[in-house]
Amino acid sequence: MSSLSSREWALAARPAGMPKSDDFEMKTQTVPAPVDGQIQVRNSWMSVDPYMRGRMTDRESYVPPFQLGETMQGGAVGHVTASAHPDFSVGDLVSSMAGWREAWTGEPGLMMAQKLPNNTGLPDSAFLGIAGMPGLTAYAGILKVAELKAGDIVFVSGAAGAVGSTVVQIAKIKGCTVIGSAGGAEKVALVKSLGADACIDYRACGSYAALLDALKKAAPKGIDVYFDNVGGDHLQAAIELARPMGRMALCGMISQYNNTEATPGPNNLVQIVGKQLQLRGFIVSSHFDMQADFLKD
Repeated sequence: MSSLSSREWALAARPAGMPKSDDFEMKTQTVPAPVDGQIQVRNSWMSVDPYMRGRMTDRESYVPPFQLGETMQGGAVGHVTASAHPDFSVGDLVSSMAGWREAWTGEPGLMMAQKLPNNTGLPDSAFLGIAGMPGLTAYAGILKVAELKAGDIVFVSGAAGAVGSTVVQIAKIKGCTVIGSAGGAEKVALVKSLGADACIDYRACGSYAALLDALKKAAPKGIDVYFDNVGGDHLQAAIELARPMGRMALCGMISQYNNTEATPGPNNLVQIVGKQLQLRGFIVSSHFDMQADFLKD
């Protein structure tokens, strides 16, 4: 067993607004051979996910912020190159939270590493997407948090993203009418190719009034479920079009992630009371008990 050289990315400065290249720094580290209880992994894929933007800011949240100068953490998949752990062998495919680097050595538990099946027929990268954390987020959010029912009319913002595109497919499999929202003709075409009954190009709308009008045309009877990845105008429009007893799974509000000033919220929150709506935020880590059923499905 020998050491490896690894290029790694660290946070050099906390971004103000949209992150810039100068906010990050690449460095090269030596990854040692594993000792008792450790494994050495060379990552083949890593994922840069929206929640990581929040970790670049020094504030309290459900995950600690990235520290300046330290190699950043994130989802990754790779193969074991050396092992001093009884449960891992050279060649095993593993997922971990040791992304933003080419290779690592450590105890599997500390690196949140788990062995992945090798015979699924899926590409390794799928375990960072539809068969990984984004897929489980969609699965738990639409089925458990939003309490999806056959026949529901479902509105999905960010419908071309890793989570949103999975929500679209699950809702169609469950017999629902699905309306997506995405930015640009290419993404709209992708969402429709996944089975969505309609998809709104929010960039072409240009205003809240136009977005609301487009949603009214796509869902003239209103919506039963909203899966929120965007927040802002999309959330306001969803509340406006929600039918009584509607359910909303609030997964993310990416329209606000790079804001440098407070953004006004929806101005129609009073409708939540009259319509008896359920709005519930959720974090995927609270639903890992669903992972076995998710992978099976």
